[in-house]
Amino acid sequence: MTAAATPISPGTTPRLSDAEALELYKECSIHELGRRAHAITMRLHPESYRTYVVDRNINYANFCTARCIFCNFKADPPGMDSGRKDLPGGYVLSFEQIGRKIDELIAIGGTQVLLQGGLVPAEILPFQWYLDLMRFIKRVYPGIHIHAFSPPEIHAFHEMFQMTVPDILRRLQDAGLDSIPGGGAEILADRVREKIAQGKTTTDQYLGVMREAHKIGMRTSITMMFGHVETVEERIEHLRRVRELQDETGGFTAFISWTFQPGGTPLGRMQPLPADQDGLPDGRHLCLADATEYLRMCALARIYLDNIASIQSSWVTQGVRVGQLALFFGANDMGSVMMEENVVSSAGATYRLTEQEIRDAISDAGWIPKKRNFHYRLVD
Repeated sequence: MTAAATPISPGTTPRLSDAEALELYKECSIHELGRRAHAITMRLHPESYRTYVVDRNINYANFCTARCIFCNFKADPPGMDSGRKDLPGGYVLSFEQIGRKIDELIAIGGTQVLLQGGLVPAEILPFQWYLDLMRFIKRVYPGIHIHAFSPPEIHAFHEMFQMTVPDILRRLQDAGLDSIPGGGAEILADRVREKIAQGKTTTDQYLGVMREAHKIGMRTSITMMFGHVETVEERIEHLRRVRELQDETGGFTAFISWTFQPGGTPLGRMQPLPADQDGLPDGRHLCLADATEYLRMCALARIYLDNIASIQSSWVTQGVRVGQLALFFGANDMGSVMMEENVVSSAGATYRLTEQEIRDAISDAGWIPKKRNFHYRLVD
């Protein structure tokens, strides 16, 4: 257990097994799942408020060597041809451009930036560039929390720069990195990752980066993108791997899940699930998740992940009304104002909310809105 860990007590309820989780998913009505999840949320978060954070996603570069078939954001680096003619041109933001984006964030009361890029070849960005970026932000914006570099990015640094993952993390932390986002998890089952996320991390590599971050006291979030080619059993495998690592380290602050956005992606053009399959993913066909499926998985995650304190609502992919409903299906946080988002929106998600609109959504759902920071401490 790291010094930074703040594990929660599972309470008196016996821990859910994988078989029991599968039975809940298949046999419980959505109303019963929601009731059970909300009861757990109220035990963990009995206060009368629900939280949100004001931050900005800054995608510092979109050159990427991975071949994810759910992504419309990446650009092929020079010399690489993924065979896709629909991809955008490549870019790398200057420190000046990143600074202007942070200025705009601070102007609306933002407290953190989320920095993510593609898996950028070393010929385009050397490791020193990342260290200099951290130092630049901390020097010019000392009050900004830097939440940056997903596990696939960190693992790519390890491979490109011939450094160990712990050394990379320590050097980034010394330069100013505060925490790591959970992007790139997709589904933590290698069959799925090999199919939809070629050139990224395996499950063990992804979780290995998280483990090393937790060891040095760096907290992280953890995510799941579902509703494509995974089975329900693989979704539960994902939850189990997350819960096991949280048992070991206590380093995850929150779990965030969202549904795959198919808009124009190669994955979105796959053969849909046959009608006679009763809507259950079979691992071979595309099975898009609707709002009902999202709420079922939000609730199941809250019931299963008995050692992670916070669950975020995914209004970015589901819209504000479903985002409000998630606050009664296991979520205790409305996530980020996200004044900028480029990756999911490039695949079709178009929902946007201002801070006031998020506050209104929380209020309209019957809660008091409270602004927080990355560590879920209130800042208003």
